[in-house]
Amino acid sequence: MAELRIEIDRLDAALVDLLVQRAGYIDRAVDIKKTADLPARITSRVDEVITNVRRMAATKDLDPDLAEALWTHLVEWSIKREAKHIPE
Repeated sequence: MAELRIEIDRLDAALVDLLVQRAGYIDRAVDIKKTADLPARITSRVDEVITNVRRMAATKDLDPDLAEALWTHLVEWSIKREAKHIPE
C-alpha cells in the first residue's frame, strides 16, 4: 500500500503541475481576449471543451460524467479568473 500511495502522490504532483500550466494559458488568453474585445465566457468554446473531454474520457475508459464534472468546475474557475481582468 505504501508504494501505491507514493505513486498516487507522484501523479497528484504531476496533475498540479499541469493545472499550473493550464492557468498560465488562461492568463495569456486574457491578453488576447482584451485585444480582440472578446468576453471571458465564450459559450461555444465551453461546450466544445466539455464535449472533447467527454469523448476523450470515454475512449480511455474514464467515466465521461466524472470528466465532465471535473472540467466544468475547471472551466468555470478559469472563466472567473479571466473575468477579473476583462471588462464586461
